[in-house]
Amino acid sequence: MNYHNITKKDMLNGEGFRTVLWTAGCEHHCEECQNPLTWDKCGGLLFDDEARKEVIDSLSNEITSGLTLSGGDPLATYNRADILELVKEVKDKYPDKDIWSYTGYTYEQLLEDETASEILKYIDVLVDGKYMKDLRDVSLNWRGSSNQRLIDVPKSLEAGKVILFGKNENQLYEEQLTCECGC
Repeated sequence: MNYHNITKKDMLNGEGFRTVLWTAGCEHHCEECQNPLTWDKCGGLLFDDEARKEVIDSLSNEITSGLTLSGGDPLATYNRADILELVKEVKDKYPDKDIWSYTGYTYEQLLEDETASEILKYIDVLVDGKYMKDLRDVSLNWRGSSNQRLIDVPKSLEAGKVILFGKNENQLYEEQLTCECGC
């Protein structure tokens, strides 16, 4: 697997301060994608032991809420084996850190694939579905178009149906705008 970047203390790709792994490769090629440079699975750098260590070590910071997988598409078919190893290691070392993942696949499509469905067991929040420029909505948290869902994966797996993350979008937005100083 290749990757383009590892960002730390990111506040735009999930709740809290996050480490974000920007994987290489995407099979969807959504029109007006914000990251078309990440489509090539051979682009970027090899996700080697040093890069893996950087991701794992960054999660030891107590202010870091968890890991976000983005890209490209971290759940592209050719990335799945490496992503599975990574999420297992993260949950083993940091069981209290959450893992978010973006993908152009739907939750239902992922359940049909053995490796992808195994990955889901380690994901806390899945942002699923292709970006659709005609459904672009800048008022939504953590996603670009209204067809994309924020899925609470543990609750969904337990219920056997999709359970959305959070109580409602307005509550999530209000919580995101509130800080400890009350501003």
